[in-house]
Amino acid sequence: MAGGISIHAVDVASGQPAQGLRVEIWQVGPARALIADGRLGAVGTLDHPVTTGIGIEAGEYEVLFHLGEFFADSEGAGFLTVVPFRFRIVNVDEHFHLPIKFTRWGFALFRGA
Repeated sequence: MAGGISIHAVDVASGQPAQGLRVEIWQVGPARALIADGRLGAVGTLDHPVTTGIGIEAGEYEVLFHLGEFFADSEGAGFLTVVPFRFRIVNVDEHFHLPIKFTRWGFALFRGA
């Protein structure tokens, strides 16, 4: 897959994809603009045109993972609220896959393949 930003999220405590997790993708620089806002589907991925590169330009980006909302009905929901991840895109033809593995107490986030 060329270009774009894809998300894959798994709640490792339950071993399930993070269906319903709200994710925002912002272009932070050169100007701040919301380019995607949605909830992850049944397999924990974001179905949005940004995943194919639509709207992606060179610059700095921030993804916000709304874990507080995701765990709102669970015991211990108040620890993590929003997890931000900032990164830079220089080559818009590269694909940026961002997997996040999390529990209500912590997370691991990286650029995947």
